[in-house]
Amino acid sequence: MAKAIHSMIRVLDEEKSRSFYKEAFGLDVAERLDFDGFTLVYLCNSETSFELELTINKGRAEAYDIGDGYGHLAFSVDDLDEEHERMKSKQFKIRDIVEFKRDGTLLARFFFVEDPDGYKIEVLQRQGRYL
Repeated sequence: MAKAIHSMIRVLDEEKSRSFYKEAFGLDVAERLDFDGFTLVYLCNSETSFELELTINKGRAEAYDIGDGYGHLAFSVDDLDEEHERMKSKQFKIRDIVEFKRDGTLLARFFFVEDPDGYKIEVLQRQGRYL
């Protein structure tokens, strides 16, 4: 059986990105691999073994075009309202909380936050399939 182990995004400023993911989601550097033309930084926390891989291409000065193919990463939290307020107090670029319902039944509560490069990250209340 296959096991998902990481997702990779390209970022412009390693320090800004590491700081954002640490403050927003408690992700710490699991490993940093430096090569001639690029650096790979693997981030994770104690909640899961799944990692976020940041790729920093050396010498790049312009922001990446995220395009229309990227969707989002997702994190689940115990208290969505508390996380929303915490991220708002850090002045992260966040959207309002949304309640996603089908036939009057609540399926999910979530909001989106953007990282320094404009990647959208969904933050979901832990419930149902979003544990």
